[in-house]
Amino acid sequence: MHYDWDEKPELNITPLVDIMLVLLAILMVIAPNIVYEENIKLPQGSTSKQLEKIPPVHISIKKDLTLKVNKDTFDLNSFEDNFYKYSRKLDLKATVLISADKSLDYGVVMGVLGAVKQSGFTEVSLATNG
Repeated sequence: MHYDWDEKPELNITPLVDIMLVLLAILMVIAPNIVYEENIKLPQGSTSKQLEKIPPVHISIKKDLTLKVNKDTFDLNSFEDNFYKYSRKLDLKATVLISADKSLDYGVVMGVLGAVKQSGFTEVSLATNG
């Protein structure tokens, strides 16, 4: 028997590829159905503390420069001092909504906004018509 040492054997990997493709297909079909569930016991929360709804503060400025804070009326010239005293009765975490007539001067509205900020309110919004 004569053996040729220059001849190289060929590997037939087709059956290996076929088996791997079948296993991949099985894995792809089964994987979405695998559900892992872990039971967790959560501690009881405090049910005695309720969230408080803080009523907003509405400030409206009319054409004749009269200011209305909620239901109280203020004069523009003394608004800064009077509002500071008035705000001590309010919650400083409340939202302040300022609505002004569009024909008013920009400086008037910004003066009121500045007085509200100096009183300690942090959430101040300017109302628009739209």
